[in-house]
Amino acid sequence: MIANQPQTGQHTVQHMVQQAIALRTNGKKLHNITRQVEAILAQSGIKMGLCNVFLRHTSASLIIQENADPDVLADLETFFSKLIPEDASQYRHTSEGVDDMPSHIRSTLTKTSETIPIANGKLALGTWQGIFVWEHRNLGHTREVLVHITGC
Repeated sequence: MIANQPQTGQHTVQHMVQQAIALRTNGKKLHNITRQVEAILAQSGIKMGLCNVFLRHTSASLIIQENADPDVLADLETFFSKLIPEDASQYRHTSEGVDDMPSHIRSTLTKTSETIPIANGKLALGTWQGIFVWEHRNLGHTREVLVHITGC
């Protein structure tokens, strides 16, 4: 028998909630959206399930990363800047700016979605984990994050 499986005669009702977060970025950096996602979960009333977070863009990323020491985020940005330089001579796609193709590569090497378990009505993140939108473009953009929560 699977743990928490309904017993004969019991029914578990699944609920789904979907809500978008509009985030205005201010250039290349990581933006912590954990509180916004937690607020959507709290409003849903769901106690156990899954929370999928999806970024609807190709020049930014969505990652789970340390939320305590800002040096971690700075080191990530430094590493990616060295790994994927903004050098127009290396790319064919330059019509949207020197930072656009490198931002697509960064997005490809990271993620645009994360799925987080929900336990006791809370995101089951580790102590030092946060959910971040990583803007890869030099100028700010409005980014849309779609939060889909399902459970009971």
